[in-house]
Amino acid sequence: MTRCGNLPLACYAALRYNPFVTTRQITRYGSRKLYDTQARRYVSLEELARHVRDGEHLRVTDKKTGLDVTTQTLALVVYEQARQGAAVTSEVLHDVIRSGIGQLQTRVDEIVHAGVDRMKPLLRAREEMDRLRAGMKEIERSLREFGGDAKQEKGRRAAKGTGRKQAKKKN
Repeated sequence: MTRCGNLPLACYAALRYNPFVTTRQITRYGSRKLYDTQARRYVSLEELARHVRDGEHLRVTDKKTGLDVTTQTLALVVYEQARQGAAVTSEVLHDVIRSGIGQLQTRVDEIVHAGVDRMKPLLRAREEMDRLRAGMKEIERSLREFGGDAKQEKGRRAAKGTGRKQAKKKN
């Protein structure tokens, strides 16, 4: 399985489909400086890479034109990591160029959907386990109530028995 950082590659692709993933807004200035509006400071390409590895989604806009330059910025991140010796092989890059980004996107989508399909039975099993746990808790509660009723009944019988013994002694 292909891994990137601490998570499998398919997990990163799945983040696109997660509505709970927030988007970190980055502004690129003419001097190529990158400003993180959330952190309120300038950031490096390495910091952007760390945000992506941590599962964050980035949106980079050019300050002057207002255009979305996220793709170009992420390409720079990949370039910088490859230049520093990261594990991006030339074979992978050749395949991306040969097949085109569209086919790469299609393949990633297939991997994500296949992973989700494999998880459906696990989710059903988990739901069943939750129902079984709820049933067990109900049984335990009933047993505690029954046990409490039995103790009370035993206490009542003992009290009646003590009352009879005392009445017999008086006679």
